Amino acid sequence: MKKMNDIDKRAFDFACRILKMDLALSRNRRVNRRAMNQLVDAAMSIGANLEEARGAQSKADFHAKVRISLKEARESHYWLRLLAGSDALPPKRVTPLIQEANEIVAILTTIAKKTNPRNPPKPPDSPSS
Repeated sequence: MKKMNDIDKRAFDFACRILKMDLALSRNRRVNRRAMNQLVDAAMSIGANLEEARGAQSKADFHAKVRISLKEARESHYWLRLLAGSDALPPKRVTPLIQEANEIVAILTTIAKKTNPRNPPKPPDSPSS
């Protein structure tokens, strides 16, 4: 479960960074509040759903919660790209967050694939004698 602990920390840190950015930009009229609110909601939901996954009642429940976290990570990535594309945020502020969102998506995609109860990973072939 080391990989889950790593992603839990990254999701938490990512949400903290988004919250700090939101606070710093709360009075900036160039930043669309609706887009920022959507970003904040999605970013916080990544870790919240991972926390729910830790208390899952079954493998299927765990997988479902990880998939929700993945959806929220993708949504966070979208909102960050939208804010960057609208020139509302300076690239040096938003580019590292886009990169982190992208990496979180990649990690969660791997976890979701490996924990899919409908398509469990195949065991390695045993050596032939």
